Amino acid sequence: MTFAETQRSRSEDSRISPVFWVLIATLGASALAVWSGFGNARLGVFLFVVSGWVVSLCLHEYAHARTAMHGGDITVGAKGYLTLNPLKYANPLFSFVMPVIMVIIGGFGLPGGAVLIERHRIQGRLKHSLISAAGPLVNVVFAAALLIPVGAGWLDSSSPDGYTDGVHSPVQPITAAFALLGLFQVSAALLNLLPVPGLDGYGIVEPWLSLKTRRAVAPFAQYGMLALFVVLWQSDAVNRWFFGVVHDIMGLFGVDAFDARLGDYLFRFWQS
Repeated sequence: MTFAETQRSRSEDSRISPVFWVLIATLGASALAVWSGFGNARLGVFLFVVSGWVVSLCLHEYAHARTAMHGGDITVGAKGYLTLNPLKYANPLFSFVMPVIMVIIGGFGLPGGAVLIERHRIQGRLKHSLISAAGPLVNVVFAAALLIPVGAGWLDSSSPDGYTDGVHSPVQPITAAFALLGLFQVSAALLNLLPVPGLDGYGIVEPWLSLKTRRAVAPFAQYGMLALFVVLWQSDAVNRWFFGVVHDIMGLFGVDAFDARLGDYLFRFWQS
């Protein structure tokens, strides 16, 4: 293979997928529709939140892959991980489908499965930790980008009458949509940073553990996310405590919990 062919191959490995552009177009169009009051507000909020959530999942996995590539795993490009195409993930079911379902029925941002990194190609514990931390950092940045405009009141001017889909409220649909998607980003970052086997939080600390400890924990990694979901779903006390923390963090940006609750009401357009 010539140098030109190699460069072209690498360029194709990093070319943004049309699937991702469709997601971006859906996100932008739904945001504009909700902001301008065009069409059904609840359906618009649903499309905005779901497409925004999937975009964040793509960027989350991309951050893992890009950091891994700079750390020494040059195979991530050939696997399609740099194209931002969710269909290229190692396990689309857990990286893409399940997190979307959890957002719809569970009301929180459950982190997805990571891309497949060839860890033996990467030298140094710090690099391994950074690869695991890159994904949650995307959720943190995404959350800030959503919550800062809400807290600053930059979105409030689009609503004239104080009513949102028949509900008396000074909060605009676009404000509620931003707040809800921001809540999902905060919850995903918090959950994913927990040192639970199988999640990025454990991946951050794992390189610093003894080999004996890592081997003992390894069999449980595949059950970590499932166990986390069961605890949040079944325990009202844990659920209330967790979302209390999420709302406290949102409060630091000046975002009221009511904004996200209204967003959740609009999001579930199939419920009266």
